Amino acid sequence: MPERKVAVWRSAMISGSETFIRNQADSMTRWRPVYLGATKVDSPLARDSDLITYPSPDDRRAFLRLRLAGSSPRLRALLANEQPALVHAHFGGDGWLVSGEARRLGIPLVVTLHGHDVSRQPSSPGALGVRYRRNLRSVFRRAHSLIAVSQVIREHAIKWGADPAKVRVHYTGVPIPAALETAAEKLWDVAFVGRFVEKKGADDLLAALSTIDGVKALFIGDGPRLDEMREYARSLRVDATFLGARPAGEVYRVLGETRILAAPSRTARDGDSEGLPTTIVEAMALGLPVVSTRHSGIPEAVVDGGTGLLGAEGDREALASNLRKLLDDQTLQASFGTAARARAEAEFDVVKQSRRLEDLYDEIA
Repeated sequence: MPERKVAVWRSAMISGSETFIRNQADSMTRWRPVYLGATKVDSPLARDSDLITYPSPDDRRAFLRLRLAGSSPRLRALLANEQPALVHAHFGGDGWLVSGEARRLGIPLVVTLHGHDVSRQPSSPGALGVRYRRNLRSVFRRAHSLIAVSQVIREHAIKWGADPAKVRVHYTGVPIPAALETAAEKLWDVAFVGRFVEKKGADDLLAALSTIDGVKALFIGDGPRLDEMREYARSLRVDATFLGARPAGEVYRVLGETRILAAPSRTARDGDSEGLPTTIVEAMALGLPVVSTRHSGIPEAVVDGGTGLLGAEGDREALASNLRKLLDDQTLQASFGTAARARAEAEFDVVKQSRRLEDLYDEIA
């Protein structure tokens, strides 16, 4: 069978936090990914081989036409030249941007819905919200298939007008290390990995840690609330180290030096919510127990009382209690960690999940 190409579309190609897009497509064996974007992002994940529709700052007017009208002769020309058998777009808004040209060229479209694209953004007020909802309904109609990264995200998509028959749940997956390389001595008791935005709940974690004596916490990531969280940690006298954003390899290494991953996600005031945080599954793959919340797709990965402990969103007392329970019981840590690794291997191995994705591609093409 001749090698078939799939155009992997992300309008901003590609943020350093979106390793899940690269990992998924790079793990395919029967389909060859061609990465296609509107603009290039300066990040560790950017590649010279990425195809960029608007590489120059002088292209703003042409890019504006794509955003307003969903039409772009340049994008059409790139797709026509590459002749992919499929286009796979990530996030609902980006799906709309590429859907018009894919339809004009007769190329089937797959769109992965990740979280805020069907939780917060459709609820936006005013003209922006009206336009986003209209565009989202258009991409729901135009897409051959819609992929939701969790069951909760599937329900959100259906709520906003997606045909239930089109929407299937598919976990993106993460790389599973062949052998666990955990540090002989754990340097950190609790780690948090993620952007410092409201839905990640870093302030809930800091408040919980302030009630536990002798805990060393590590925070990895950046975002608009980073400085605020640093100051909050100082005010609470929490022993917290903030490393900022770090490459994926370093994050994996540091997690191997940690006892527990804490991921206290919650629904933000503007409705923003998670899909299924990649960091949680990455920690499970490394054999870490997870303390988290019953938020969005998290319970689809973390088995409460089996691979970790879950509490209600925003419940700082429950978060502190769950952290104490695991920190005080190394046997329970080890038991949960072993079960977490096994669950990650069975349900979230990116190689296995990408093969399943290629099966979907085969069905469509």
